[in-house]
Amino acid sequence: MNSAAQEALLLRDIHLPGDPSFWPPAPGWWLLAMVLLALLSWTAVAAWRRYRIHRQRQRVLGALAALEDQFRAGQSPEHLARISMLLRRLALMRFPREKVAALTGGGWLGFLDETGGNGRFCEGPGRVLAAGPYQRALPQDLDTSGLIALVREWVERNAGA
Repeated sequence: MNSAAQEALLLRDIHLPGDPSFWPPAPGWWLLAMVLLALLSWTAVAAWRRYRIHRQRQRVLGALAALEDQFRAGQSPEHLARISMLLRRLALMRFPREKVAALTGGGWLGFLDETGGNGRFCEGPGRVLAAGPYQRALPQDLDTSGLIALVREWVERNAGA
């Protein structure tokens, strides 16, 4: 055998490259990871907001229940004032301060009707909230159950959703 034939026999076989490594991932995987991270972050923020609104709603409804019990036990202008203050606090949390803070009397009742009272604050049992807290005694024709139901309905509609 000649030397060229011997050299050909000494050649090594073709070597294939190794399997691709796991790290670093391809750009598509990086993009997918960023999209999933953004989606996860958005979901966490939305869940936190929902939880806070639910917690706030439960606190407001609990305070309203306590006020209702106090009002039923002994009706006085002070209890009526506390109910009105709860409504105002909730309105200040839910609506722009410029729209709510300066309202009094008929304007306040009109605002309550616009935001869920359906005319029952100006014309119904809720009209006592305009002057009742400032009187020495509550009117004899006060519709206590109607007022409590109206206030509860307004609070449930505006306490967050």
